[in-house]
Amino acid sequence: MTDNIFATSVFFKLAIGGSDLGAFHTCSGLGAEVEMETYAEGGNNGFTWHLPGRITWTNITLTRPVTADTMKIARWLNETIRRVEPKDGEIVALRPDLSRIISWQVHGIVPVRWQGPSFDPADSQAAIETLEIAHEGLEPS
Repeated sequence: MTDNIFATSVFFKLAIGGSDLGAFHTCSGLGAEVEMETYAEGGNNGFTWHLPGRITWTNITLTRPVTADTMKIARWLNETIRRVEPKDGEIVALRPDLSRIISWQVHGIVPVRWQGPSFDPADSQAAIETLEIAHEGLEPS
């Protein structure tokens, strides 16, 4: 397969620890949730304080058809299995002409799950792989 398989209007490039892991068709889970604590003040029955607590970052899931870049993921996973070390990275949303739409710096990336492709000769669809990563935070860049 060639890099021309990206017929969608947007795709995503992933780099972790300075290593380019290739392009992905989908990226989901770019988000955070602030835990809110409620406090009912004595004597004021019509009001409750809502105080922000910890931030929880959602896991990010990326998918793509199997390409030569699949080996890059395999090497990164193999390296992480030997020694788990969170690394910073970047996700870049690109148009088909490779112009940048937006990018996010992602801190403390660790792989959570990799789902390899299922091959079925009776199915004409491309074999898809899925990568799920956890992280310690992200910010637009």
